[in-house]
Amino acid sequence: MATIDADFLDRTIAVWQPLSPKPLTREDAREIIENAVGFYGTLIRWALEAKPTDTSAGENHARHAA
Repeated sequence: MATIDADFLDRTIAVWQPLSPKPLTREDAREIIENAVGFYGTLIRWALEAKPTDTSAGENHARHAA
């Protein structure tokens, strides 16, 4: 993953600190960011895989029209 600037790490800590019983470090913030990026990347990939292609959409339409 690309280098994450200190301001973004600090803002991540500010957002997530109220939810953590221990003080968060910049390393914790880096891990939170990487996990969020990975999670949303997976959701995007699943959404793209779930979209029918033009060919399969035509086949489905023809199957239902018959």
